[in-house]
Amino acid sequence: MNYQDSIARLLSLVDHERSAPALPRQKRIYDLRNVSRLLERMDNPHRRPGIVHVAGTKGKGSTAAMIEAILRAAGHTTGFYSSPHLHSFCERIRLDGEPVSPSTFAELTASVWPHHLANAADPEAGPATLFEFLTAMAFRCFADSDADFSVIEVGLGGRLDATNVVTPAVSVITPVSLDHTAILGDTIAEIAADKAGIIKPGVPVVVAPQFPDAMAAIKDAATAQSALLIPVAAAASWKVGSVSAAGQDITIRTDRGTYHLLLPLLGDFQCSNAAVAVAAVETLADAGYAIQRDAIVSGLSSVQWPARLEVLRRNPLIVADGAHNDHSVATVLATLKSSIPHQKLTIVAGFSRDKRVSAMVELLAQRADRVIAARSRHPRSMRPAEIVDEFAAHGYPANRITRVASVDAAIDAAISDAGANDLLLVTGSLFVAAEAREAVLGIEPETYPDLLPPDLR
Repeated sequence: MNYQDSIARLLSLVDHERSAPALPRQKRIYDLRNVSRLLERMDNPHRRPGIVHVAGTKGKGSTAAMIEAILRAAGHTTGFYSSPHLHSFCERIRLDGEPVSPSTFAELTASVWPHHLANAADPEAGPATLFEFLTAMAFRCFADSDADFSVIEVGLGGRLDATNVVTPAVSVITPVSLDHTAILGDTIAEIAADKAGIIKPGVPVVVAPQFPDAMAAIKDAATAQSALLIPVAAAASWKVGSVSAAGQDITIRTDRGTYHLLLPLLGDFQCSNAAVAVAAVETLADAGYAIQRDAIVSGLSSVQWPARLEVLRRNPLIVADGAHNDHSVATVLATLKSSIPHQKLTIVAGFSRDKRVSAMVELLAQRADRVIAARSRHPRSMRPAEIVDEFAAHGYPANRITRVASVDAAIDAAISDAGANDLLLVTGSLFVAAEAREAVLGIEPETYPDLLPPDLR
């Protein structure tokens, strides 16, 4: 099996990331029996020491990347499983910070496929979804490589996510806010309770600062599981110094030490994420794992997590951020206003239609001097005409918004009209931010023609 064959097989599976079924996945299953049976057929590669399990609405990917970078800087071998990918499926499964090669990815697909077929024929199980299959591939990869640590990012929610078959060394819950309400619940408390489903008996859980209702739900879950709760707001303090397009000087203090460094990620929320990462690795150190103080500084100083307030170009200044809910959009706009001086703000806006688009547009319309509506190749992307209508509904002047067919065309249009001190922000969807990276940085993407929106095929 070569890489293209492996992608074809994966895309033949049910993909809840790129489809919007009438009944969402978490509403159609009642337990994790299917993925558990699949892993049993594979001799349970997920039953390993050194697992870090990360859930949350905001910052889970960034925080997981920080934890992995610290563990790697401490001299440990690492596996890192995250989703979705920006440019290639290989990005989802990483060894020692690097995506697995296409040939390794194909080998992993081939190794899991027979077990998937056996599962599909089992009346007590069933065929794996795309995410379940990829999760099994990641566990297989990390077991085969005998990684010291496996950092596992939850895909969606927590309780019924396919990754929630692990028994970690430490669990982590980043900030919880309203997102995926059709699947996880209508309130912060309901969503937090679902994400707190990753808490395991006796396993310490590091918790980022939360809304009161979210923290109450998480505390209840930790108490029920006799799990040590480590609220980062009480365990650490952090302060931001100078900020530039290169990053931000931060200081994090805990009972174990003080860490001063240049964090190459923008946004004061990343300082909070860094404090969560520090608390998580200090918890691992307390459990006997070798993690030096210098590794914490070195790892955080070198962490990379693209498409999150990422500066893609300096002249004109182009920033891409995959914010896809109103809380994240508000945070991005506040960060740009306080940290990156600019004269005019042009926003390249693209959204997935299953998100809280109206709430995001309301915020963007208040700040944008110009808007260019675009769409990504993702099958759930909104058409530019729909985006224009949404801005119009919020009173945005028609003469300040244009629509184009693609993200790369939107980037070209924004650059052609940009002044020397202007800022171009690409946001509204991680997929739009990814395509901005491809356009600006010359990255060749994987494309899946059969999954394109019908009018883009």
